[in-house]
Amino acid sequence: MSKHECKCTQKQVATGDRAILPEGARTIPIYVMGKRYEVPETLTIMKAMEYAGFKFLRGAGCRGGICGACPTVYRKEGDYKLYFGLACQTVVEPNMYLAQIPFYPANRAAYEIDRIEPVAETIHALYPELFRCVACNNCTKACPMGVEVLDYISALKQGDIARAAQISFDCIQCGLCSSRCMGELPQYHIAQLARRIYGKYIQPNAEHLEKRVKEIESGRYDGMLDNFQEMSHAELEKFYKEREREPDMAPNGTWVPKDTQYL
Repeated sequence: MSKHECKCTQKQVATGDRAILPEGARTIPIYVMGKRYEVPETLTIMKAMEYAGFKFLRGAGCRGGICGACPTVYRKEGDYKLYFGLACQTVVEPNMYLAQIPFYPANRAAYEIDRIEPVAETIHALYPELFRCVACNNCTKACPMGVEVLDYISALKQGDIARAAQISFDCIQCGLCSSRCMGELPQYHIAQLARRIYGKYIQPNAEHLEKRVKEIESGRYDGMLDNFQEMSHAELEKFYKEREREPDMAPNGTWVPKDTQYL
């Protein structure tokens, strides 16, 4: 055990106003913005920081690895490398040196999606820095979601909007790719434009969605919605709790509710 680690054999209060640890709980040291804290080793970075007394007024978001609001850059003791992760998913390690980046300031082009031409040249004109990419792949290495950032940038340079939209689908707009870019590209903004163009102009319309929109416009569900509006809060809560739910592990397209009048 290193001198920085400690196995607590008695109750210990961590920095801040969090609960007292149970006897025998093991804590480890981490550094947040240069200050040392003792936190339980099993916590995520976000929970460890809250345990240490921090309050998240922003950058907390979904807490499930979806919103991209909690990107974190950190180093490990004795390691020259920079590491990246989401604070809501990454578990603390002894002697991590943490820096939170709730927003990465990258330039975003101004455009009106309804007035642009759905071609690659539009993206090239709005983001000419796209061609400053030197294919170093630091952007991909920094992505906490495992998105092949360089691949979608290369696809856009080649004019393939559909491929770029598909590759970047899991992007959560955290901005860590831009923080490591040698060409200073705002990759995540570029990818967002590609997905918007693809979704509005290129991707085929879903037949089932068109059918449902027509049903809504025809007034098919007006009676049901009127009924809900007349319910009290207690009635709505009861209806919600007793509703028929799709099983969590049901394969897509296999489950049908018993009441099919609104399908």
